[in-house]
Amino acid sequence: MLASVGVSGNPELEGAFATIARERFVGPPPWQMSKGGGYSALTSSDPVVLYQDVLIALAPERGVNNGSPSLHAHWLNALAPRAGERAVHIGAGTGYYSAILARLVGAEGHVVAVEFDPALAAQAKANLRDLPNVTVVQGDGADWPRESADCIYVNFSVVRPAAAWLERLRAGGRLIFPLGVPGPVQTRGRGRHSLRGAGYRIERRGGGFAVSWLGAAFFVCAEGALSGTKEEHEALCAAFDRGGAEFVRSLLLDEAAAERLWLQGDGWSLSYDEVAE
Repeated sequence: MLASVGVSGNPELEGAFATIARERFVGPPPWQMSKGGGYSALTSSDPVVLYQDVLIALAPERGVNNGSPSLHAHWLNALAPRAGERAVHIGAGTGYYSAILARLVGAEGHVVAVEFDPALAAQAKANLRDLPNVTVVQGDGADWPRESADCIYVNFSVVRPAAAWLERLRAGGRLIFPLGVPGPVQTRGRGRHSLRGAGYRIERRGGGFAVSWLGAAFFVCAEGALSGTKEEHEALCAAFDRGGAEFVRSLLLDEAAAERLWLQGDGWSLSYDEVAE
């Protein structure tokens, strides 16, 4: 799987995916697979089916899934968690990728897994109870982390990064999150997902926040404080319409020259300029 997404030479990540049993985190069969905006039941109850590159429903009435292993392998490779680091997983669901993060940071590291939905947070706490280096929190992802972190991994779509993610990212720390234009609210178990979206990796450097594009990404949309305003949705949609999302190189705070920006937010922006070293 790692080779299929261009990841090589990462035995720690390969070992984490090989060791953590996905079936522990997706509930008992029959499982539902997300496909084409809806869900279909998997006819087999053999856990081997869960090791295909598929999205498995966690809360289908809200469109919440255990996401694509290939995408997460690609993103976790880019996040590059290291032994002993403090990681924060925001939008943890039932804890599968939290467990993989816990394996990557090791016994000397720590993972805080944050989940907005109380039922999913309770499942994550039960699923991760045997991992002493994981703390599960039920809360709004906009409020976390509350202490400095080396890695912040966000698994829902937002129209802006939360202030806490940027403020508490340590020097050399990495943040990955999906930026996305919310689609319409759906019924019949589809939830609300981004219509257009991209994943970004942010690294805090001495001169600011360096950005790299991780490709297109379509996640369930944020609830709570990060759901965004109509004006933010429209501004992000216009930015995607203009193109150039893949050429963003820095995240700026405060004001910046408009002609070099891909997206201007309230007190922040995404720019084509490289971060000064």
